[in-house]
Amino acid sequence: MEPLVALVVGFLGARLAGLLGVDALDGWHPAVRIGLALMFAFTAVAHFHPALRADLIDMVPPPLPRPDLLVTLTGLLEAAGAAALLVPASARWAAAGLALLLVAMFPANVSAARRRTAQGDPLGRRSALQAGYVAVAALVAAL
Repeated sequence: MEPLVALVVGFLGARLAGLLGVDALDGWHPAVRIGLALMFAFTAVAHFHPALRADLIDMVPPPLPRPDLLVTLTGLLEAAGAAALLVPASARWAAAGLALLLVAMFPANVSAARRRTAQGDPLGRRSALQAGYVAVAALVAAL
């Protein structure tokens, strides 16, 4: 749920800044990019935070090798994508890449839900949130 809060708060804050005269944020599209960037920056930090990293490693499906390395790699990709979303010239490509990353990471969400790990929210809720994040990233990529 925290990533959703970051997305919404980032969007609303950026939209408000645009309405208050920040020309670069004047419009819903830049505000969505900012919200998405904030969400991915937030989730990227979780990949390296000692209190959260172990839970993320536990989410990786058991057949995959080196879950610790996979969590590090996805965290780095999320951080790079978040930064690239802030640059208008790279935002579309970053959003498309992040949408694909979300799809690629979805099996970890299914695995976590089925095995009831610490990060294992119910599959229906987790799936709906993930689909929403993919949709927002696809929207940014399309425009």
